[in-house]
Amino acid sequence: MPYVSVSFPSAAAGIASACSLYIILIMTLMCLIMYSKQRKKAYLSMVTAFLFIMTYESLNIHFAFSNHPGRSFEWAADIRIISFLLLNISVYQLYRRMNKAAYAIFSAMLLLFLLPLLSDFFPSMGTGWQSIYLDVYPLGILVVGAAFIWRRIGQRGKFAAGMAVYFVYIALGMLSRYTEHHSSWMESTEVWLPLVYYTVIFLILFERIVELMQSIYRSSITDGLTNLYNRRFFTKQLNRYVDQGAKVSMIFCDIDNFKKLNDTQGHHQADLVLKQVAAIIDEEVAEVGLSGRFGGEELVALVVDKRAKVAQIAERIRARVAEETIVTISVGYSTLRKNVTGEELVQQADQAMYRSKTTGKNKVSPYRSPSSKKEIEETGT
Repeated sequence: MPYVSVSFPSAAAGIASACSLYIILIMTLMCLIMYSKQRKKAYLSMVTAFLFIMTYESLNIHFAFSNHPGRSFEWAADIRIISFLLLNISVYQLYRRMNKAAYAIFSAMLLLFLLPLLSDFFPSMGTGWQSIYLDVYPLGILVVGAAFIWRRIGQRGKFAAGMAVYFVYIALGMLSRYTEHHSSWMESTEVWLPLVYYTVIFLILFERIVELMQSIYRSSITDGLTNLYNRRFFTKQLNRYVDQGAKVSMIFCDIDNFKKLNDTQGHHQADLVLKQVAAIIDEEVAEVGLSGRFGGEELVALVVDKRAKVAQIAERIRARVAEETIVTISVGYSTLRKNVTGEELVQQADQAMYRSKTTGKNKVSPYRSPSSKKEIEETGT
């Protein structure tokens, strides 16, 4: 089949290909490791594309440093184009699942790539057009990338930069093949542009893996409904601060009449209210500590800033919930004392909250130790 040939003329091309091959090998290992952990199809698509690229670049290195400078490899254009198409598909899959529209578009692109095969079965179609077709075809991939992929992924800036680099690479190749312009700077630029493109793909892949790892870690330490820290992680952080001897305070909040809300207005409304209250608590302690969900309607906060006044924070939380939502909360707080464990600090704040709950609700109560309670009873003040 008379496909366009690609030449491998110089040692510079071999060096650029060696650098490209190294980057591709790193990305292949990254994808294989990620696939072993997540079984995401995007990584297999990328590995497939990388195998084509490694074949192409290995041939480039071989001919660049062999005794046959300027030798052409008939299938190089096909390998390069199919790898470019697969890379675009895999970048899309890094962010989106393949739906019917995506399958239709990418299947059509693959069929269009195979169109020159028809010349083998229908001689009447003639020959000579295949080379031009394969030069123009990558431009179609760029159009699909700009119109369909770019809008549906993250890192749009990097993706657009990669598309721009590949466009220049295609343009320079066509310029050198269809005109008499063969300047040294054009040849040098064309040699190194694939390396630049692979570097952009590496950055996209690396940043996406970091995003996914952060998301996985975040989901393991947060409550899915409220997005506050879950009980296990919150307790771990509390114990860490206690072990360090830091002066911390615990705020314990419980939504008043939450069961009644759940029964009368349904789970959806109750969940909405829970998220609203959680957002208020998180906003109030974001700069001075951390917030969490202990379970059910019990929400907590740990104030770690020594300059913060826990009583004022607790009151702001209570007041905002009463003003901005359809519920009220009972709040209790306690400050860490000597020889008190993290678990005991939680119990103290819980006891203070319970006192708010049993003495009228919608109020804030500090923790009072047994000795201070005794003094109050004896003095009556």
